[in-house]
Amino acid sequence: MEDENKPYKMQVCTSRFVLSSSTKDCPAVSVMGTDRVTRLNSLGIANLRASRPDEAVQCFFRGLSQLEGLEPESLTQNSFRTERTSQIDFTPEQRLSSIATIATATSINNDICARHEEIYDEGMHFFATLMQIQVAPTDVDAHDEMASVLLYNIGQVHLQQKRDDDAFESFFQALVLTQRRPNKGVQPLVMSILHNIGYIQYRNGEIKKSIRTFTEAIESCDEHTDRVNFAATLNCLGNLYFHLPRADSEKALCFFLRALPIAKEILGAEHPTVATTLNNMGRVHSLEGHFEEGLVCYDEALRIRRKVLGNDHLDVAATIHNAGQTFHQKGDLKKALCHYEEFMRIAIPKLGHSHQDVAMMLKCMAQIHHQNQDYDQALTLYSEALCAVRSSLGMYAEIASILNKMGNLYYEKGEFEAAIGMYRQGLQVERVVLDRNHPNITVTLSNIGQIYKQRGDFDSALRLYEEAYSIQSNSLDVHDPRVAVTLSNMGLIHYQNKNYSAALEMYQEALRIRRDAFSDDNLEVASSLNSVGLVLFKLGLHALALQSFTESLRVRRILLGEAHLDVAVILYNISTIYLELGNEDEAMKCYQETLRVEKVTLGPNHLDVIQTQQYIAQLHQQRGELDQALKSYEEVLKIQRINLPADDASLARTLHMIGNLHLQMGCVSGMVEVMSQAARIVIRSGSNQEDELCLCGFHLYGFAKLHPECAASA
Repeated sequence: MEDENKPYKMQVCTSRFVLSSSTKDCPAVSVMGTDRVTRLNSLGIANLRASRPDEAVQCFFRGLSQLEGLEPESLTQNSFRTERTSQIDFTPEQRLSSIATIATATSINNDICARHEEIYDEGMHFFATLMQIQVAPTDVDAHDEMASVLLYNIGQVHLQQKRDDDAFESFFQALVLTQRRPNKGVQPLVMSILHNIGYIQYRNGEIKKSIRTFTEAIESCDEHTDRVNFAATLNCLGNLYFHLPRADSEKALCFFLRALPIAKEILGAEHPTVATTLNNMGRVHSLEGHFEEGLVCYDEALRIRRKVLGNDHLDVAATIHNAGQTFHQKGDLKKALCHYEEFMRIAIPKLGHSHQDVAMMLKCMAQIHHQNQDYDQALTLYSEALCAVRSSLGMYAEIASILNKMGNLYYEKGEFEAAIGMYRQGLQVERVVLDRNHPNITVTLSNIGQIYKQRGDFDSALRLYEEAYSIQSNSLDVHDPRVAVTLSNMGLIHYQNKNYSAALEMYQEALRIRRDAFSDDNLEVASSLNSVGLVLFKLGLHALALQSFTESLRVRRILLGEAHLDVAVILYNISTIYLELGNEDEAMKCYQETLRVEKVTLGPNHLDVIQTQQYIAQLHQQRGELDQALKSYEEVLKIQRINLPADDASLARTLHMIGNLHLQMGCVSGMVEVMSQAARIVIRSGSNQEDELCLCGFHLYGFAKLHPECAASA
């Protein structure tokens, strides 16, 4: 296996065109020949400046044909195939362009295998201009140096035409010539060649190879005499460590911090190169969640770029976008949206409405409106983004992503049929463009399953969760927490179907995975413990259920504190267990603690507070503590009158309980008063609950027969 830390040197290989094997075999080029080759090289440069790339390449090839030591009949564009480059096989996916230069900190490393687009400056293509030949006719190395320059220029033309294979071959053959007879005079050419080879590797997704190439480039550079090139190479290495599939932010920032003062000293504090390095540093800070540091870098980069490049330059737009992404991540949605809108103002006239970066920006803007629950505007922007990505070559995964986000939006609105339609469209795209075991497919399957579960179609939901689990079993580690989520969903379906044995199996496996993946003091572990406890309770295993609930409570108290709603949920469950075990004292303690937490977290008038207060009242009544029971029911009635309409049936039920308490306490007048109120509420509401109003087992009609003296009061 290749050692990534091992020093890397480009390996010389045999070419299909003929090179003289040594300096002795190659006579010095004559003065007339040197002039002719130099003129052809200059003519090629002029042709390229006049936007005639084909004519430029022909001039460079004619210059090569003038050099002795090369077989003229082999000098065609297709002849420059080396053993090294013929082994490179870029997949279609690797040829897709990327927006990584302006991507968000959360998604910046997702498209590393794609080609990096050149419309935004990262400082990676520092050596992008053609070279003039500056060789003395008497120089014994004139032959190789001129050939190297011509090959280098051919590579630059191919690179501008995005013909990376051809460019790589030309640059590599130029490197062969410079390394064959190394001397101090060709060091700048070696640096330029290595930069371009590394740049090709970078934009084709070969990040680790590119790091090794730029490392060799920096070794060929004199830090003290060639400081601009040295700083440029440091910047490139910083970018590469940032663009690794798992970004090495520490190394990236280290290289940028070394490059920045050199660039400021040599080029000036307001040079575009300085702004580029600052922009790159901002991305590293944002990726690490250091948003304020990132914004400081972006502000300075933006100030320089506006001053030097103008307000409407695409590099200005790139920094505006990056700053917007940072504001988005830190939750300042208003500033993020302002930045996104300014990016669109600059980008659309230059890139068009269907460009992939415009499409991604529409998606980001839609997400902000989505977060703000401005659903109509979000849907409009999602639809525009969808049209744009469908027009952009290769953005198939983004089509699925937008469809799924639209599905999420419809789900939040409660429009489940529309949500399922979007999810299914997204799933269809994902099955075509993604690997069959891709995790995004399991997410979409689970989203559809969630809707079926909410609609009560448990069989359909279970089939979707089982398919998701099958994919995860083939693609993820057995300890991956995502598997535990799917198992928990399956367990809940079995629980709701009253298939408690199957539910227990699912929940216990999810608990095992989470304990392996996390420490015991983890909220996901606590959630699984609660689920296991619920199933054990249904199976009648109350002691074991109590153990699960108690452990879940311990973890939640450690991580969430005493006053958290999730703590109240567990306390309520524990209360229920104690009641089943006949331990009324412990049940009362837990109910009262539940009530305390709910009042803190939900407010004193929340409906959940009512329910807990009712259970406390019932337990007091069951224990014969009638005064406390009456006080609790009166508190319930007070909260209900705040929250509910005057003729709500819940008020009648509470008054009914209070009336019975009065009767048990021997207070007939109090009983008659509240029961009369209950009866009037039932009559006004038009419900058929008269038969539910009982006094110690007697319906009101029967009670009136036995106690006619109460009729007048009623």
